[in-house]
Amino acid sequence: MKKKILFVIDSLHSGGAEKSLISLLTLFDYQNYEVDLLMFSPEGLYLRLLPTEVNIVNVPKDIQMKRNRIIEIIKSGDLKTLFSRIGLAIHNRNPYAIKKMHGAQINWKWMTNRISKLEQNYDVAIAYSQGMPTYFVAEKVNAGKKISWFNTDYKSAKYNRKFDFDYFEKIDNIVTVSEACKDVLIENFEQMKEKFEVIYDIVSPKLIKEMSNKDKGFIDTNDGIRILTIGRLVDAKGYDLALEACNLLKSEGVNFRWYVLGEGPLKSEIQDIIKEKRLEDRFILLGVNSNPYPYIKNTDIYVQPSRFEGKPIAVNEAKVLCKPIVVTNFSTVNSQITNEKNGLIVEMNSQDIYKGIKKLINNNNLRQQISSNLMLENVGTEEEINKIYDLIKS
Repeated sequence: MKKKILFVIDSLHSGGAEKSLISLLTLFDYQNYEVDLLMFSPEGLYLRLLPTEVNIVNVPKDIQMKRNRIIEIIKSGDLKTLFSRIGLAIHNRNPYAIKKMHGAQINWKWMTNRISKLEQNYDVAIAYSQGMPTYFVAEKVNAGKKISWFNTDYKSAKYNRKFDFDYFEKIDNIVTVSEACKDVLIENFEQMKEKFEVIYDIVSPKLIKEMSNKDKGFIDTNDGIRILTIGRLVDAKGYDLALEACNLLKSEGVNFRWYVLGEGPLKSEIQDIIKEKRLEDRFILLGVNSNPYPYIKNTDIYVQPSRFEGKPIAVNEAKVLCKPIVVTNFSTVNSQITNEKNGLIVEMNSQDIYKGIKKLINNNNLRQQISSNLMLENVGTEEEINKIYDLIKS
């Protein structure tokens, strides 16, 4: 009899966790497992890539309601939801409260009492992201075993340890994507250290190389250096640093264009800065694309200007396609990049990002050496799926 597995995630929009889940589900063993997927928002760029064997579970009504406008909630007569929404709105406008808790924790605190448990029982439930998917699996799912993924630096993400403690106690295994991320979790939850496991995001060089040849990617007539960054348009990804570095490159007269694949809440703010600094022809927002690999293949330099990360998948994808990389020195960077061997690690400021990019532009031998080193590096992690099966079976 097949084991019944539930995966829970916010959505399948364009993020690292979402892409990682699609890679995992593409390789999953459906002969031995029956897989359900619950998304709080059943939409996103990667939805069409979901294997047909995966059954999409209806979103609980109580979670759907949180997206409704206040006027719609009032008309529904749902006073419990109304008071919850008002309390959440007040809490989110309290700067002291925001400093004390992560946004996902604030949302869950005000939602949890009106969310019912799932009726279905599962052999294993897997929260494939920190925050609300983890809280939902811990508290609202009946399962013989519960697993949670934490794919970022716990300390830098500013989660409230006290809030998470009770939820983490209800989880059997907490998976993180790098040894550095695991170390940070152990620092905060030393008494739970036996629960923490490292499983790398699944990266398939064969699939990436095949898909890099399927589409054209860039369609403009840029004759200069192509720079590429991939990531959600959020503060953690350091786009303000990238924009200032871009401005410095422009002021130096460098012939280049810097492209971005991603969407997010900072889009309008980034567009305003682009206009203010007159970077319309230099810093190009491309939106999202379910196949970013032709863009990576045809770029000259990949840049990750993040403030914090777990283990960014896009960096590994750039490594697969042997692209020179510039990354900021976020806490987990050394799990992917060795300075001046397979990329450049720079300080987390616009001046040093600019200097790193310019160093690669001016030193063609260094760019070629980094690319040559990457050709010899084994970046594939398909075998990591066996660790997931081991967790499920244990």
